Amino acid sequence: MKNISSVLLISALALNQSCTTMKKTDTQQEIPVTDPSLSSNPFMKKSKLQYEAPEFDKIKNEHFKPAFDFGLKQHDAEILKIANNPEAPTFENTIVALEKSGEVLKRATIVFSNLTSANTNPTLQALDEEYAPIFAAHSDKMYLNENLYKRIKSIKEDGLDAEGKKLVQFYKQNFEIAGANLSAADKEKLKQINQEMASLSTQYANKLLEARKQGGVFFSDAKELDGLSADEIEAAATDAKTAGQPGKYLLALQNTTQQPLLQNLKNRTTREKLFKASWLRAEKGDGNDTRETIEKLAKLRLKKAQTLGKKSFAEWKLQDQMAKTPEAATNLMNQIATPAVETARREAKDIQDLIDQQKGGFKVEPWDWNFYAEQVRKAKYDLDENQIKPYFEVTTVLEKGVFYAAEKFYGLTFKKRTDLPVYHPDVVTYEVFDHDGKSIAIYYLDFYTRDSKNGGAWMSNFVEQSYLLGTKPVIVNCYNYQKPAPGKPSLISYDDVSTMFHEFGHSIHGMFASQKYPSLSGTSVPRDFVEFPSQINEHWALDPIVLKNYAIHYETKQPIPQALVEKIKKAATFNQGYMTTELVSAAALDMDWHTVTSESQLIPVLDFEKQSLASHGFTLATVPPRYHTPYFAHIWGGGYSAGYYAYLWSETLDNDAWEWIKSNGGLTRENGDRFRKYILSVGNSVDLNQAFRDFTGHDPDIKPLLRNRGFIK
Repeated sequence: MKNISSVLLISALALNQSCTTMKKTDTQQEIPVTDPSLSSNPFMKKSKLQYEAPEFDKIKNEHFKPAFDFGLKQHDAEILKIANNPEAPTFENTIVALEKSGEVLKRATIVFSNLTSANTNPTLQALDEEYAPIFAAHSDKMYLNENLYKRIKSIKEDGLDAEGKKLVQFYKQNFEIAGANLSAADKEKLKQINQEMASLSTQYANKLLEARKQGGVFFSDAKELDGLSADEIEAAATDAKTAGQPGKYLLALQNTTQQPLLQNLKNRTTREKLFKASWLRAEKGDGNDTRETIEKLAKLRLKKAQTLGKKSFAEWKLQDQMAKTPEAATNLMNQIATPAVETARREAKDIQDLIDQQKGGFKVEPWDWNFYAEQVRKAKYDLDENQIKPYFEVTTVLEKGVFYAAEKFYGLTFKKRTDLPVYHPDVVTYEVFDHDGKSIAIYYLDFYTRDSKNGGAWMSNFVEQSYLLGTKPVIVNCYNYQKPAPGKPSLISYDDVSTMFHEFGHSIHGMFASQKYPSLSGTSVPRDFVEFPSQINEHWALDPIVLKNYAIHYETKQPIPQALVEKIKKAATFNQGYMTTELVSAAALDMDWHTVTSESQLIPVLDFEKQSLASHGFTLATVPPRYHTPYFAHIWGGGYSAGYYAYLWSETLDNDAWEWIKSNGGLTRENGDRFRKYILSVGNSVDLNQAFRDFTGHDPDIKPLLRNRGFIK
């Protein structure tokens, strides 16, 4: 997932990397520094570290508020100076000036956004809630400034290069989508809506983080955890002790509905407790219940869309995406949903047959699926997840798998850095070098789950690439792998391996950015395109050359046997009906929440979800959506509202492009250079539909996706 934070207040804001000495530049206003503590505030000037990586050894909680306050005043002055410039509007004095503005504010908010996602605390959470509406109001000052919009609208594209033309179009579209054409009265109405929405989204995120933390399940007897490895049980005991319950065992919750440990837990009562703790985490009627917040958000989003002249929030939101309309996105989902559900029903029968053969005496429930699906997989493919995990030690997967594939395909090399400060002791850092030996990026990794971190996995920038600003990318990948007990290896599942390759695909997209203007750089692309490079990168996990290099038994140091590799490949389409159904049902649920056209359609959260799933034919109770509405963080707090379909849209591009790569030699430098040229290095500076055609030679086709998931031959 590409992290799209509500805290990053203005998507068009570029990080001005020139040194801040409080004197005027071409866009910067001189703002008196009245707070003496600002002189030592690390956000007031660019970092002295390589590529301006954040100085985490200097950054403290108390630095954010004064940096926000100063940065807001400075950026307000910069915007007013640009908007009220008496000179005739030009590309340089308007668009480029905006790209250079907001230096201090952007520097502070980008670090703040990453910390509130990956290592938050009560002080940062309180600041988040305090400043969310302030940042929303500040964003509106720019996008709803009539003089500024007039200047942008009057700029001619004649004489500009292709990227310059794209940037002018980008600004015009963004201002119009944000409401620049509204009447004065409607602008004031919209400002209020935006501030309320920002506050509610932040409240939602904080509630959900606490709900996940409080939702973990304690067990008194290790026998209840039968099926887990000794290391997993030891880790559960350590977690319980840390949580103040020594002598017990804690199974903490991860972000999704299904929990990874369910496939191994033999005790059905334990499985049921863990599943229900996950499902009910944010609907307990306590302070962490998210339902009321969601209902308010849904109403405000509808109100915003209608204020902006659209029937629904989805219609408004998809204007600048590849799909363009909710109908196009829904059509794609429908093409996938029917074969997915049919396949899931056959899979459910296989599972029920196995339960009956074992004289279980019960009907399969959601908490049973992964446990028995694993047994079906063993029976069908003689493949046991526990056979595989010893070959997937986390650092080996990273360095000999993810990095190795990048070296073979793109010519990249990586050097571990121990001299750069980090925001948490678990974080590791690498420097990235291009095929010619030139350094191109700094890369941080944060592998392990903790109470201060949001669930899921994502990629973010600390610094964005820009030739205009002279900056190179500084990138972080965050995961939520279970941290092993001290002295034990960190062994991960094959799904976790795929996630690592996926998130690095986002990072490689950011590392290969080659744009002049930061607003168009790297992963600043439509949401239904941004997952395409990350999904492509997943395929290298099973490439025979790559797999043999990283799948090494942590004890024997022997590579994975070819017989086991063949089993993994044969099982590649196993359980795809289930996995696709849980994904597409969540995407359909998201779209339904955001295609309502009247408040009367917004019935209570749980009733709405039940009605939505039934209307799309998702009536197989044993296959719940990947995210239940109360903890669907992507859409209520993560920027993917009306956009969760993007994973399926991008996967269509991914599978089609992957067939091209396979048919043209696979893991070759020539193919890597071509993918870099047409897809990874263009950012949002070109027509991305054309970029796909340039790479593959044709328009996207859904059939490769359906073939890859085993739905058609």
